Order: sequence, then structure tokens, then C-alpha cells
Amino acid sequence: MSRSDKGIEAESLVRRFKDIEAVAGIDLQVAPGEIYGFLGPNGAGKSTTVHMLTTLLPPTSGRASVAGFDVVREGPDVRASIGAALQEAALDPFLTGREHLRLQASLHGIGGATRQQLMSELLDRVGLAHAGDRKVRTYSGGMKRRLDLALALIHDPSILFLDEPTTGLDPQSRTALWDEVGRLARQEGVTVFLTTQYLEEADVLADRVGIIDHGRIVAEGTPATLKAEIGRPTVEVVPEAPEDLDRLRDLMRRFGEETAARPGGFAVQFDGHGALPEVIRALDAGDLRAAQINLHQPSLDDVFLAKTGRTLEGAEEPA
Repeated sequence: MSRSDKGIEAESLVRRFKDIEAVAGIDLQVAPGEIYGFLGPNGAGKSTTVHMLTTLLPPTSGRASVAGFDVVREGPDVRASIGAALQEAALDPFLTGREHLRLQASLHGIGGATRQQLMSELLDRVGLAHAGDRKVRTYSGGMKRRLDLALALIHDPSILFLDEPTTGLDPQSRTALWDEVGRLARQEGVTVFLTTQYLEEADVLADRVGIIDHGRIVAEGTPATLKAEIGRPTVEVVPEAPEDLDRLRDLMRRFGEETAARPGGFAVQFDGHGALPEVIRALDAGDLRAAQINLHQPSLDDVFLAKTGRTLEGAEEPA
């Protein structure tokens, strides 16, 4: 399949379940070949949005198109253009990885030598070539997620939906999946819509992120832009001699505004007139010895806290 020159668009997209408005009128624009990270806690509306964009749920109101096709009126065309690896992998424990791929390829009308070649290529790409003939019941959680990704790619989709693909994975499996997702976008031009609760995942992979909370997008932009909007870096210094703390305060205040610090230390948020090298030079010039110097760069966790009033981790709500 040739890559679509259309990405994902949504306008005033709403989904209600009786009295609950799970998605409350969101607008989206995801460009072809872009990795879009969709951040939010459980119950924020992430999975409901994905279910509408993949035609599994009809919108209550609003409109959306995927690969140029309307998700309501042109559902079959949407499904032919996308791959989806959702939270629960639908795998048969008594089939092998290769048998899963053979079945999926057959469902897409792919057969013969082309099917065999695709199966071998995909097993190799997701690191399962050695386990392709083992039954899935012997696979680890990471192996199952990687097989699910291969199944989503068997028909060469132009748009890939990944709904919390690395939840519960060990760091090595998570990194391997990140590498493959990044390669798909950078080298093959696949558009990736990635929902996640992991801030690091969005920061590493996404070209842009959207933060959803209570069914609404509360922030959107590149990770760097969002972090820059929230604040500037903070430097914290703990003096080697506790009696130097007052002198340290006087010195540090020239670099920015005082902010929270650990007991026995002093911290400022840079105001644009200083950076870590200048602080170190000033400490040397003032003959102030530091036991610790810590530089904190704004993170997506800071962005989420500023936009929603809470941190992402542990902000679990009923779905």
C-alpha cells in the first residue's frame, strides 16, 4: 500500500456514554509521517478517542477523518489504511507467532510467496525470528506486544494506532518497541498515533504531544515548546559549609527568582540572564564550596502538573 498523503483530522469530536461525556469536543490535526503522543491518566478519554478514530465506536457528534476517509461514512477504507495495536492483544495462546501472522495476512488477502516473505521480515523486525514457531502461551509480555505490533503492520498500513503499547513491559522490551516505532515513522513515513501514560515515552518518540484531561485537550505542541512555556531551568546549590547559606542566597539571587529547595540548600529559576556555567564561576569567585549542584530542566511532568493540577503517575480515575 502506498503511503497516504493524509493524516488524522478531528473536529469537535464528542463521545457520550449515557450521562458521562468521555470525549468532550476535541480537535486534532496529525500530519502524515508524524508521531503524535496522546497523554493522559486513565479515564481521561484517550482510549475512547482511539476507538472512534479506528471506527470501533461511532462519535456522538463531530467529525473525524483518517487517511482522508470519514470514520463514519467510509469505515472500510479507514480500516484498510490503518494498523492498530490496542491495550489488550487478541492472541491465541495455542497458535505460534508465525501462525498468527499467516492468519492475519490471509484476512487481508495476502498469500503465496509475498505472505511468506512478509512473515519472515516482520518476525525479524520485531525481534521474534527465534520464537516465530513457538506457541504464544510461552511468550513473555514484551514478546506478545511485539507480535501484536507485527500483526498491525502485516498489510503495510499508512497510519498506526498504538494504545498504551508498553504498559507493563520491562525497560529492555520498551526500548526495543520505541526503536521500531521510531524507525517506522522516520524511515517508512508511517503516521503514528500513540496514547501513553509514560511521559518519557512521549518525550522520546513524539514530534508533538496532546494532553487530554476530563475529555478535553488542555495543551498541545512539541515537547520542547510545551516545556519552554512552563518555565526555565532551575539550579539548586547545597553549600559544603552550612554557615555559608546566607552568602549563597545573596550570590544566587542575581541569577533568578528563588524557588523551592531541599533543607540546607538554595534554588533559583533562571530568569534568562544566567546559566549553570555562570553560577559555577560565581561560586568560585565568591570562594563558596558546593556539596551539591543540581540542574532541573522542565519536564513533561511539569507541563502536565501545570495544565491539570496533578501529576500523571498515580492519577488513576474510573474509565
